[in-house]
Amino acid sequence: MSDLKERAENVLAPALAYHTEITVENAKGLIIEATDGKKYIDFCSGLATTNLGHLPPTVIKAVENQLKRFIHSGCIFYYDSVVELAERLADRAPGDIGMFFFSNSGAEAVEGAIKLARFHTGRQGIIAFTGSFHGRTMGAATLTASSSKYRRGYHPLLPSVYHAPYPYCYRCPVGQIKGECENQCLGQIDNIFECLITPGEVACIIIEPILGEGGYSVPPSAYMQKLRKLCTNHGIMLIADEVQTGMGRTGKWFAMEHYEVVPDIITIGKGIASGFPLSAVASSKAIMGNWTVGMHGTTFGGNPVSCAAAVAVIDTIEKDNLLENVEKVSAYAIERLKGMMAKHKVIGDVRGKGFMIGIELIKEDKKPDALSTTKMLKACEDRGLLVVECGKYKNVVRLMPPMTTTKEEMARALDIFKDALGDLA
Repeated sequence: MSDLKERAENVLAPALAYHTEITVENAKGLIIEATDGKKYIDFCSGLATTNLGHLPPTVIKAVENQLKRFIHSGCIFYYDSVVELAERLADRAPGDIGMFFFSNSGAEAVEGAIKLARFHTGRQGIIAFTGSFHGRTMGAATLTASSSKYRRGYHPLLPSVYHAPYPYCYRCPVGQIKGECENQCLGQIDNIFECLITPGEVACIIIEPILGEGGYSVPPSAYMQKLRKLCTNHGIMLIADEVQTGMGRTGKWFAMEHYEVVPDIITIGKGIASGFPLSAVASSKAIMGNWTVGMHGTTFGGNPVSCAAAVAVIDTIEKDNLLENVEKVSAYAIERLKGMMAKHKVIGDVRGKGFMIGIELIKEDKKPDALSTTKMLKACEDRGLLVVECGKYKNVVRLMPPMTTTKEEMARALDIFKDALGDLA
């Protein structure tokens, strides 16, 4: 055990789990250097957060400039960076979404989103999805359904919350075949309406455009489009939790664009400021403009330094054509991984959009293989590649590199991944 790890365990709450025992000395771009001198390719990106890699020069410059002016406002005065950020987001958000409330974390954004939905509709009910992850504050933890451990010891949670099965096509929740099912799993929401709560009592349905913690599953476009129609027909707010998927990670500013669906409310976080704490609830003026003074608040949300970083992130993504880079490099990665799947029976599925790529490891009977996944993570780490797992069964390796990753860097990482597969033979 390293001295730093021992010190950390003495003073830091054990509730926060670390994925590795690496102690970092410094990091730049795609590379992390440990205190023992070993270097690693970082395909974790601080859990899909450092979208521009470590120490991006444009963000550092923007932060330094803001630090020389002032650091904090606390809603006492107006300042430019928060307004500039909101204007940039409004120009890139889908549909008529153009108003924002900034906070610090994804969970805070989710809390704000469900408060807004309840306030706007005057209804109480919320529908989320099994396998979902929305955060660990009390409200967000109630919506989260990727693991019972996130709820253990905290009951009673938020009332009037119901869960429908997520369209996890590789392991269909209603036993259908992908492409032939006509989205029968969507009918489970009708069952909720028939048996548990009427649609007129439901304020919102909240969904991750791509399942994150739950296994990087990508729903069919038709499912999302039918879900949008269902919400519209019943006057229910559709909330897209884009905390992980948003800000370019999937090759578009927001992942819902892949489905040609405009939600009523969007949550934004993680990559918005490439490592600085910042999140947002986004909606139209028609919805958010009626959120009256004092109905929500924050001390640190929309911090001037974090907002300056986020403005630089958006400008850099566009200047360096990073959305296009994500699309091109991810297509190469998925093609290579599918080639590995054809040769290695342990890989049951390769899926994702952009730089959210999931590789599901299985046994011969298609049962989840968590043990092989654990071995795979260790084999990659030993060879200098950092990846982590996800999924209900902890059997999905997820790749979430920075948006700046080149084809050559991706090739290097995939060479390591391919070599690590040999440890599973």
